[in-house]
Amino acid sequence: MATLVTFHAHPDDECISCGGVMRKAADEGHRVVLVVATRGEVGEVPDGFLGSGEELWERRVRETHAAAEVLGAARVEFLGYVDSGMMGEPTNDAPGTFWTASVEEAAERLAVILREESADVLTIYDDNGGYGHPDHIQVHRVGQRAAELAGTARVFQATMNADHMRAGMAAAKAAGDLTFDVPDEDFDMGKPASVITAAVDVTAYLDVKRKAMRAHASQIAEDSFFLAMPDEGFAHAFGTEWFIREGQGPGITETDLMAGL
Repeated sequence: MATLVTFHAHPDDECISCGGVMRKAADEGHRVVLVVATRGEVGEVPDGFLGSGEELWERRVRETHAAAEVLGAARVEFLGYVDSGMMGEPTNDAPGTFWTASVEEAAERLAVILREESADVLTIYDDNGGYGHPDHIQVHRVGQRAAELAGTARVFQATMNADHMRAGMAAAKAAGDLTFDVPDEDFDMGKPASVITAAVDVTAYLDVKRKAMRAHASQIAEDSFFLAMPDEGFAHAFGTEWFIREGQGPGITETDLMAGL
């Protein structure tokens, strides 16, 4: 048995980008640990959704634990930073936000967990955080440094396959299911297929991923992009989880984050 630590910026990020590999690892007998940098304090929520006196972060913490149970995580930890909001928002620079945190300090908080768990594998995000969110970019920076401090050798950067996404959008456009234009090669989401080194087939866990998403009801509504799309579209979008590992490639050289452990 090995230990997978998966590090994320906010509640709900885990099920979207790594839910399949988490459940797969757990089902194969590995220990799965979820670490979240913030409690998602500045997420949006419909009026009247929260109970009287309930703070959004309280709801999101409970949702994270519920989703973690679905995904097979044996331990959930929050690093204690505040959600920074989208890039360019005034909240980016508020005291205590993850974006303003010292990388060294935050990395040591994560490294403590990596050492406690004798982590074999760590997932973080790519250098653009997938889509440019400041907290996601900080996950990349903090995660890389924490792995150095703790001696965690196998680090996978979760990303999106930009070419795969564009192909799916083009097919949907041709079928009349997409009303906006397919983005060109310069759009700022994910990475080109040429730099991705790991592709994990998680189609067997699509129902699990959707169940975990539903656990985050404050952020992922039933009529959201994630849950409202037909099964075929959901499978295309979420049936493979993509990663970059330095020293691997070119091309896809790994299909299992826990291989050989």
